[in-house]
Amino acid sequence: MSVATARTRGRQRALWVVLFLLAAQLVALARPAYACGCGAMVHDPKTALAVDRETSVVHWDGRTEQIVMSLTVNGTAPDAAWIMPVPHRAEVELGDPVLFQQLAARTSPAVEQRHYFWPRARDWPFGGDMDGAAAPAPGAKGPGVGVVGRERLGPFDVARLTASDPDALGDWLTSQGFRLPASLATELRPYVRQGWEYVAVRLAPAERSRTLSGTLEPLRLSFASERLVYPMRLSRLATTPQSLGLYVLASHRMEPRSAIGGSPPEVFFAGRIRPTKAIRGLTGRGDAYLTALDQHFPRPQRISGDHELRRAAADTPFQRVQYEDVLLKVGSLPAWVLAVGAVSSLPPTVVLIVLLCRRRSAPPPPGPLPHPPV
Repeated sequence: MSVATARTRGRQRALWVVLFLLAAQLVALARPAYACGCGAMVHDPKTALAVDRETSVVHWDGRTEQIVMSLTVNGTAPDAAWIMPVPHRAEVELGDPVLFQQLAARTSPAVEQRHYFWPRARDWPFGGDMDGAAAPAPGAKGPGVGVVGRERLGPFDVARLTASDPDALGDWLTSQGFRLPASLATELRPYVRQGWEYVAVRLAPAERSRTLSGTLEPLRLSFASERLVYPMRLSRLATTPQSLGLYVLASHRMEPRSAIGGSPPEVFFAGRIRPTKAIRGLTGRGDAYLTALDQHFPRPQRISGDHELRRAAADTPFQRVQYEDVLLKVGSLPAWVLAVGAVSSLPPTVVLIVLLCRRRSAPPPPGPLPHPPV
């Protein structure tokens, strides 16, 4: 191959790489909606927006359901609209961010100690002090839409809507400067047939010059419901694997009726708790049963509907256990130090007798196999 031919092919490969990267960027910018656990995010198609984490708390007393959501977002979008379908008319208010901290603390693993005898790398004499202090780690540091309510809640402009068809919701989004993707309109049709309503929230940073980024203030939705339902259908729009983390507060342990197309839901905490502070602000006085669930959706397009949760067969408690390995001590001294000291203080004759006894008790080494008779 000549030098000129090699250079020509090299330029062609470089051109194809540039075109591929440009096409990928255009596809990413053209994606106007980001599906999250129980809603959809709509933003300017010329900008990007991602929901890094979504944490939800659900409380249900048999008649009324409450959902408190906290979203952590980042991207280049200066604003966005979040659409949430609800089975009945919803009341919307700001949630308490302390609620998530208290629930995380309540569901943290129980710590149990496991003792070991011989010292390890972080123990004396290999590291740390004999009193157990470890050596410091290096570097440690519109038209057609019935608007039944509109309010300003912190950084959110919240509208509660009724719509006879998804196109009417699209008109409202257009009046707010957003475009309803065709795929989102399609996924909203089952909610329209069931007579659901929408909560539409315009998200914007406090300063107009900034973009949406970080953890947004939580929103709390309350609506009448004879069954405990968590909307998930809109997550079918996601093109990447999705995860759901859900705290459920009810009278008994709850479980999803089905996996709705995801992996089997995993319970990481179940137990009756006495609500305090922010949790009591959601559940009221008296005990409540807390069920914490994790679920993954490797292929979101397989999501078949909304999560409906029901009472489990039994209120069996469960808590994760995190084991902490601790050097065995007697008082303040490691047990191995005392054992070695005790052995070294024995008379040499005693040590010799112990060694001889161990040698005699050991089985004889296998000898050569006898020759077969000639």
